[in-house]
Amino acid sequence: MPRTVEPRFARTWLLVPATAPDRFDAALASRTDAVVLDLEDAVDPSRKGSAREDVLRWLRDSGQGWVRINDRTSPFWAEDVAGLRDAPGLTGVMLAKTEAGEQVEETAAALGGSTPVVALVESALGIEDARDIATARGVFRLAFGSGDYRRDTGASADALAMAYPRSRLVTASRIGGLPGPVDGPTVGGGLPELREQSAVAVSLGMTGKLCLDLAQAPVINEVMSPTGTDAAWARDVLRAFEESGGIVRDGSDLPRIGRARRITMLAEAFGVEPV
Repeated sequence: MPRTVEPRFARTWLLVPATAPDRFDAALASRTDAVVLDLEDAVDPSRKGSAREDVLRWLRDSGQGWVRINDRTSPFWAEDVAGLRDAPGLTGVMLAKTEAGEQVEETAAALGGSTPVVALVESALGIEDARDIATARGVFRLAFGSGDYRRDTGASADALAMAYPRSRLVTASRIGGLPGPVDGPTVGGGLPELREQSAVAVSLGMTGKLCLDLAQAPVINEVMSPTGTDAAWARDVLRAFEESGGIVRDGSDLPRIGRARRITMLAEAFGVEPV
């Protein structure tokens, strides 16, 4: 049975079309940290109702996961939140095309006020208003809809072009006191490109990644987790600090101790042992 990872630490967020209920159980049993049943882009408007019913039926029948719902301006949003409110097995929702904090707040309120909302930011306006979104009531984490962002702005998928929106989400998340944001998916290019893009996201401060394929999960999990060597380094740093009586010797101590504590926290969350 895959290790359960708390949503605030979740690295892999697997999007599964809500029109494919035969894939729900396999997704839940996989090595992904979070399963997201997609009621938005993956579903034709003519099938929204039946797909929603399939999702609700699975959640009622002991399924557990997140649901990507249609955006606040969509005619399907009201039915999505009404159907999902108090749904058993619902971990939280991912709000598509978020462009303002009030959209998050209205969604959270419509769901009853206690359901976590991941705000999926997918446009130039959403990126520029990321701080407003990150400080909205009910927001749990930010995620990057990189494909729609590129479509909106004409930007390419290379690391330099994507550095600005990714950094905006990282900075906004820090200001809002949120976990690190979730990067957009890597589409095509194979596992080497996935590994490279995941590493770039980590270098910018992102801590999760959307994915579209079960095979991507092990790579994302590996790149976005501390290594056993990292965990050993962190253990040794914290042990030496404690043995010194917690005395700060110079300006490099606090950043190093902070990094060691973060690595230790993540290693414990992911079951990484020091080596």
